[in-house]
Amino acid sequence: MNTGPIKNLGRSFDRVADAYDAGRPHYPDELYRALTEVSGVALDGATTVDIGAGTGIMTRALRARGARVIGVDPGEPMLRRLVSRTGAEEGAPAAAVLADGNALPLADGVADLVTYAQSWHWLDPVASIAEARRVLRPEGAIAGCWNLNHAAQAEWLAAYEARLAEEVPSYWGPAVEEWSVPPIASAFEVIAERWIPWTRLVGIEDFLLDLRSHSYMAALSQERADELVERQRVELRKAFPEGLLSVPMRVYLAVGR
Repeated sequence: MNTGPIKNLGRSFDRVADAYDAGRPHYPDELYRALTEVSGVALDGATTVDIGAGTGIMTRALRARGARVIGVDPGEPMLRRLVSRTGAEEGAPAAAVLADGNALPLADGVADLVTYAQSWHWLDPVASIAEARRVLRPEGAIAGCWNLNHAAQAEWLAAYEARLAEEVPSYWGPAVEEWSVPPIASAFEVIAERWIPWTRLVGIEDFLLDLRSHSYMAALSQERADELVERQRVELRKAFPEGLLSVPMRVYLAVGR
């Protein structure tokens, strides 16, 4: 991914933390199986640093699989949701650190796994990986993953992305010709890369909450964002009058040392 056009949008997530928490999809179980298989790190009992943890989508999933997780994020509103959600759902809040992934306030060699779920492209590609290596134990692993709409698999989804590309100045996604997955695989010694297809069943309103959670939407005025969401709602209801979407997705996973 050419991240130049979106780097300055990274801190906009604090303004859409509610939508992010409510609308963003989780990752399929196959991702965690692939992560364990490829990295050689058993999640049960592993100490994991989840960088760019946001509201804790990956953090909660790792904890559910037995990992001890330290969630790191530069956004206080995002971390507040991570702490409150894990505390309410799991009985004890996750460890949360308000910090930038380019400079981790953690000791050397404390982690078995460092994860970047939907986040590495906001960081410095050299400094972030150097910090990940520093906090990892010798046999530890680094993993980056991105949940992506697979627009080529459905005409309605391709049309949805095309409308965004036409109307949103900062849009960055599959409707942009030069768009690609972030180049994390070039930043470390790659063990493996995987593409994991899955299907998300989601109501139109939750799908539109997901849309509001993206940085290119947060950069718009509230009025402009509302107008754009309403136009998408109209088109989606035409295509899916029952209100339920079957969204083809794929997760890109890169694991390295």
